[in-house]
Amino acid sequence: MAIGKQVEADLKASLKARDQAKTSCLRLIRAALNNQAKELRRELSPEEEIQVLSGLAKQRRDSIEQFEKGGRQDLADKEKAELALIETFLPAQLDEAGIKAVLDEVFDQVQPQGPKDMGQVMKAAMARLQGQADGKLVNQLVRQRLP
Repeated sequence: MAIGKQVEADLKASLKARDQAKTSCLRLIRAALNNQAKELRRELSPEEEIQVLSGLAKQRRDSIEQFEKGGRQDLADKEKAELALIETFLPAQLDEAGIKAVLDEVFDQVQPQGPKDMGQVMKAAMARLQGQADGKLVNQLVRQRLP
């Protein structure tokens, strides 16, 4: 089932269950998907839906970090709950070993000469991972491996 259709089904269920927190987050996800579809003036592909959800998840992670730095644990907890719900629609996240295996393939293909080739490596790696890994972690692992 497409992510958009699954969000709609879950939204109906949460409305019936009167779960305000879940309903609010699902409406936010639906709005983000609809806005992207309107911007592109067509239906979203599954890859594009994953991209939108990855962006929402990244925003939540950044917000959690900022709220915890600011001592607002109540807001951080709310963001964590939203992140958990968003992640249910994303593909399973790869562990560090899985990411390194993909990076091995990318490095064999791109054959970077140094830090100047980081953009090429990141582009190829993120295209292969498509929402299965956090960009910050991938970036960190690429920097460690570059000569």
